[in-house]
Amino acid sequence: MAPAPLKAILFDKDGTLIDFDATWGPAAYEVMRTLAQDDPGKLQALMAVSHYVEVERRFRPTSPLIAGSSASYGPLWAQTLGRASGPDLYGEMDDLFRLWGLETLAPIGEPAAVAAALADRGFRLGIATNDAEVSARAQTTALGLDPYVDFIAGYDSGHGGKPDPGMVLAFAAACGCGPAEVALVGDTLHDLHAARAAGAASIAVLTGPTRTAARPDLEPHADHVIDSIADLPALLDRLATA
Repeated sequence: MAPAPLKAILFDKDGTLIDFDATWGPAAYEVMRTLAQDDPGKLQALMAVSHYVEVERRFRPTSPLIAGSSASYGPLWAQTLGRASGPDLYGEMDDLFRLWGLETLAPIGEPAAVAAALADRGFRLGIATNDAEVSARAQTTALGLDPYVDFIAGYDSGHGGKPDPGMVLAFAAACGCGPAEVALVGDTLHDLHAARAAGAASIAVLTGPTRTAARPDLEPHADHVIDSIADLPALLDRLATA
């Protein structure tokens, strides 16, 4: 049986629409420095548990921050800082990441141009991220995506986080289509697993922080692999005529 024609595209954000290292590398340093209250020992400890390379202002591919939410790595940071884990700390972390993430925001290519091309083709568009929703909305606005995106979900939006399927299913429901008519575009296994779990199509992009080894890791879990979102309109055109 032929796959259902696609009607809606759900984007991951970090590593797909924005450059993870260029955006969150310098932003995370400022967040960790602030939370450590300029205590060198606590700052070094935070960088160690976060697999962060200070001199390069980036995360190692093994970092729990690459695909996780503040709720997932927050307990690790809480233990390192000697603070209670829970919503108060996670909210403070989210606020700081939102502030500094906007300061260092670095798009991959031209997300607004890609979104406009897809909207012109009749696709409904959304964003699903393990970032906080308020941060995702602020970055969506800064990227000029507001005219094209009518669904945004973060880890705290009530749908769960990736790799669980809740965000994908919520997007499909919001668009009035079935999960098989949705494609999720992302750079990590969390994204691809969320798509598969929901019954959606999965499209991998090779622009994430682990891009040097991405294709062999992602290809077995993806229906399609493209270099970046710039290749997405052409891929969708080919699929529409296949």
